[in-house]
Amino acid sequence: MHSTNSSKASIGGISRDRIAALRDSEANTFRKARPKSQAKVGNGLPGFFGGVPMHWMNDWPTPFPILVDSAKGATITDIDGNRLDDFCLGDTGSMFGHSPPPVARAIRRQARRGLTYMLPSEDALAIGPLLQERFGLPFWQIATTATDANRFALRVARAVTGREKILVFNGCYHGSVDETMVRMVDGNPVNRPGLAGEFRDLTKMAKVIEFNDVAALQAALKDTDVACVIAEPVLTNSCMVLPDPGFHDALRKLTRAAGTLLLIDETHTISTGPGGYTRKFGLQPDLFVLGKPIAGGVPASVWGMSDEVASRYADYNRTKEPGYSGMGTTLSANPLQFAAMRATLEEVMTQENYARADRLALRLDAGLTGVIDRYNLPWHVARVGARVEFICAPGPLRNGAEAETAHAPELEAAIHVALVNQGVLIAPFHNMMLISPATTGAQVNRLITAFATVAARLTA
Repeated sequence: MHSTNSSKASIGGISRDRIAALRDSEANTFRKARPKSQAKVGNGLPGFFGGVPMHWMNDWPTPFPILVDSAKGATITDIDGNRLDDFCLGDTGSMFGHSPPPVARAIRRQARRGLTYMLPSEDALAIGPLLQERFGLPFWQIATTATDANRFALRVARAVTGREKILVFNGCYHGSVDETMVRMVDGNPVNRPGLAGEFRDLTKMAKVIEFNDVAALQAALKDTDVACVIAEPVLTNSCMVLPDPGFHDALRKLTRAAGTLLLIDETHTISTGPGGYTRKFGLQPDLFVLGKPIAGGVPASVWGMSDEVASRYADYNRTKEPGYSGMGTTLSANPLQFAAMRATLEEVMTQENYARADRLALRLDAGLTGVIDRYNLPWHVARVGARVEFICAPGPLRNGAEAETAHAPELEAAIHVALVNQGVLIAPFHNMMLISPATTGAQVNRLITAFATVAARLTA
């Protein structure tokens, strides 16, 4: 088990007193730089529960949310005129930059033709073949969020297998899909802590095991009661956990042997390349989900299925009781999504753009690692394509339990605010940084320099 090297007196090798001092001083600096924002949102946005339109806006570690005036490329400007190099990029929603020009043009063009009408546009004729070519599965559906896409795909898995249970990996993230809201605590499956209004025991319909544990996977599948394994190729929503060599091969082999479908959720790992981690490493899923950036920032998601799953699902539909399937939302597959998605797939998610982002991500990885080594910090850096993360614990990590132990919220919050005050924004819920096609080498250099400045202050 990897340790955070923390005790009552320290976190991640840094004294709690020093962390608190950094957090306090940086909070004051943040406030002084944002008098307009503090006046407008320092006591919450009027009319919203908790003072924010969505509760997780309060989870940013800044004293109050940054009130954005505009965002373009890889830069955010707040209402006080502060410019931030944006490495959060909407936590992947704007992974290709804010308002990529091809997407902005497509949105303007479609806005004159209507935003939603429950019928396809000509853009839909192009999108189906684009999805087939890009991700390798033959049949697709459009949804609005990755949560919806995952939920619908899991319904199909249960329908065609006749099985009830879903298997997830401890520490996973698949949006707010109920079955995935389970965790391992002291080796036992439990509902994820903190769920609001959840009165069911979610572990009755879901099994949870550790990532990279092939023996546990084999044991969990032996009863042939699991309809589907839903998996991120890399655990990404806590401290990043990369797959062991051979793990994905074993996952595919064991699921096939058990008659269990495999759903790969690429919503975060699409940073790997134009076809995601799936295409680069040949994962061969039965079901595939991608949300967030697929339409360049317009809310949209896609889910695909193999020939076999599609055939079995068609057979199921011919014999099932008539009525509502429980899948689909009225605004899904609207023409605005089609227009933005086509522009993203054809002009933004290009091999050239990915290659450029990958080169800068390599530079960022090396730069952050160099700072960690220079200051002898017990930390490490993990990367999947254009997605980079520094982790305030030794590594590499192997599973969700280790990732949870490695998480250092107090330390990470202090670092985050200190970086903001130097003009750099990273993801608030973990130390994730994304490189977009719009990100410049100068921005990467500024991030490395800012990180070094914070490290020096923490270790002086």
